[in-house]
Amino acid sequence: MFSELEFYVRYAETDAMGVVHHASYLVYMEEARSHFARERGQSYADFEASGYFLVVSEAEARFIAPARYGDKVKIRIEVEEFKSRRITFSYKIYETGKNTLLVEARTRHICINKEGQLSVIPETWREVWSEKSD
Repeated sequence: MFSELEFYVRYAETDAMGVVHHASYLVYMEEARSHFARERGQSYADFEASGYFLVVSEAEARFIAPARYGDKVKIRIEVEEFKSRRITFSYKIYETGKNTLLVEARTRHICINKEGQLSVIPETWREVWSEKSD
């Protein structure tokens, strides 16, 4: 199960060398997760309103090539692993015109309730995200 999102790199996302700052990629991944849920008829705001939160417990990235201001990029997000209390997304970010792979990344999230306690992901949300479930 995957989703793709395209956008242009904004000037504010670049560093003094004119390339996308590494921290901006975490924002791109967050936007991809929101897009992934919206494509499935849900939103992260709905998840929070139901009293649950998916917090990032791990993030890793391999930077292969730089993106620059004005580049059109595509981020592909996929559910890599789905467990009762955690979900792992993988990402590939490409420069759209050249189809050049820029970044490979992964984020792992755990589900907590509004009291901050580890929780099972509710069934309705498992259906949104769980092509790969345990």
